[in-house]
Amino acid sequence: MDDSRFNTKEAIAIILSVAVAHSLLSIPKSLLADQKSAAILNITFVSLLAIAFSYIIYKLLKSFPGKNILDISEFLGGKKFKIVLGILFLLYFTFSGSILLRNFCECIKVVYFANTKVQFIIAMFIASVIIVCSLNFKSHIKTNYIIMPIVLVSMIFLFISNLKNFSTSRMYPLLGDGFINTFITGTSNIYVFGGLVFLYFLPPLLKEPGKFKKISLISAIVSAIYIIMTISIVLFMFAYFVNINEIMPLFSAARNIEFGAFFQRLESVFLLIWLIVFACYLSIVVMFCLEIFKSISNIKDTRPLVPSFGLLFLAITLIPKNYAISNFLETHIYPYLNIGVDFILSGLILLLANYKLKKQR
Repeated sequence: MDDSRFNTKEAIAIILSVAVAHSLLSIPKSLLADQKSAAILNITFVSLLAIAFSYIIYKLLKSFPGKNILDISEFLGGKKFKIVLGILFLLYFTFSGSILLRNFCECIKVVYFANTKVQFIIAMFIASVIIVCSLNFKSHIKTNYIIMPIVLVSMIFLFISNLKNFSTSRMYPLLGDGFINTFITGTSNIYVFGGLVFLYFLPPLLKEPGKFKKISLISAIVSAIYIIMTISIVLFMFAYFVNINEIMPLFSAARNIEFGAFFQRLESVFLLIWLIVFACYLSIVVMFCLEIFKSISNIKDTRPLVPSFGLLFLAITLIPKNYAISNFLETHIYPYLNIGVDFILSGLILLLANYKLKKQR
């Protein structure tokens, strides 16, 4: 059995890493800006849609055992269509990963390294990703698997520790700006489950392909619980109309934790955990980029390409001139790009491929 393949728990942690990485920056702010007091109700509804969608992905991929969406696209439209789709996914992953990296480093600079150039902080992340991906294909996967339970426990701890600071009155009125905004136009918030995009590439990388259904559903359910918890913390602690521009809302929530004179300033511990998580997330994105490039180019060893992809990510992060531009790209461009690629385009390809397969049979 190929040692580079993932077990069930590692695969679930891979999908969860996307929700965690985005929750540190844009998700709480964007959802509160869009839904206001109805944020919890909306994200609960969207979570049910995401869980249902993950099951649909499983059912559609089940017809093509051991194949990812690029292999399926070749069956549907030929080699050229596979290459075009592969390039599209490469652009999507590099854009989303790079913009999120830029915003995260901007926040780190504001919080702790005010006198350090953001380019230096970005370079440190890129260097770590290049080293990790070059040395061992699975080291970051195992690290991500180890750190994810710590992240979930720390979020529960953050929630419980701030109960005394909560004001549940902020969730009223329950429907916020109305039924249509909460349940109709609010369905676009399904982009917060961007980690589901990895489901399209996991089947040939699993040690136990028969557990793909379990991976799909559990990853969506755990991501939903995590996101609901983060939204609840920010909504109950900060009035959306006052602190919606908070750079890192969860970091601000961590700063409010106090357990006597000897247990204060615990936000440093949270930040350390988040730094590790983000480095793992970035490594995973680079890894999938290499897998996609390998699939459309038929090269056998992608490790020599790791520095090239690292430099590509670095170049893209430096394109926005300031935080305002990169934040705009993350909060206004990424959601629609995510919905278009992850849910509409990919779902349509799987549906058409299943129809073609059924017609051939």
